[in-house]
Amino acid sequence: MVAATDPQAGPVSNPMPKPENRVWKKFRHHRSAMLGGFLVLFFIAIAILAPILPIPEPQATDWGAVREAPSMAHLFGTDEIGRDVLARMIWGAQASLLAGVVSVGIAVLVGVPFGLVAGYFGGWIDAVISRVTEALLAVPFLILAIALAAFLGPSLTNAMIAIGISATPIFIRLTRGQVISVKVEDYVDSARAIGLPTRMILSRYILPNVAAPILVQATLTIATAIIAEASLSFLGLGQQPPAPSWGSMLNTAKNFLNQAPWMALWPGISIFLVVLGFNLLGDGLRDALDPREH
Repeated sequence: MVAATDPQAGPVSNPMPKPENRVWKKFRHHRSAMLGGFLVLFFIAIAILAPILPIPEPQATDWGAVREAPSMAHLFGTDEIGRDVLARMIWGAQASLLAGVVSVGIAVLVGVPFGLVAGYFGGWIDAVISRVTEALLAVPFLILAIALAAFLGPSLTNAMIAIGISATPIFIRLTRGQVISVKVEDYVDSARAIGLPTRMILSRYILPNVAAPILVQATLTIATAIIAEASLSFLGLGQQPPAPSWGSMLNTAKNFLNQAPWMALWPGISIFLVVLGFNLLGDGLRDALDPREH
């Protein structure tokens, strides 16, 4: 096939595909990433559609069906006071996904600006932010989240704040490292040379070029935040009964493992699948957004 030619400029080559097209092409050929995306979309869909799905109320009790095994009437069985486990699973997905997304949103909104400032300006500003970050990172993530949640008080909102604060140092350190490597590039030096204000340099030239690793880390951290929320709810520091939560369901189910194992089975499987989905999705995004792989 002969390429089209310009009488003055010579042969005209086919245009290169856009970067976003290359990213999507690589992502959709990543099977595990597509599986992860499907799992994440599935749980998001059931959480959003919970109010209109044909399921019982999650708090409705049936004293004639206490700890009933899975059946056509109750596909996932019932719990210790006759509540439908499937309904509570679906409504519990809202708490887990909300906690994951909001917590990571807090961490990104707080951590990224501090990382930008520390990495770009350096000096004593970088020293202060880095020392505080290292001190927070010295405490295990879950231990810090439990301590903050206990201090703030038991509720889903406070659990999300505690998890968000605990995850903030991760994004400070990541953003700072990325900014340090990007701020020495020629296009940043050119922006400084023509007198652009620092705010514009950070928002137009540096932040867009460090956004990809932040996005990947956010996706992976959502999985960690979901586990943390389930742990806090298990300990009574997250979503409060009778509102459904996978962690609190597991806490109740531990007392009935011999009589009603399905009470623990379904919440455990759900936590495993949604965390697996976000991890696979994050790994796929990391590979798709890596410029060295194109």
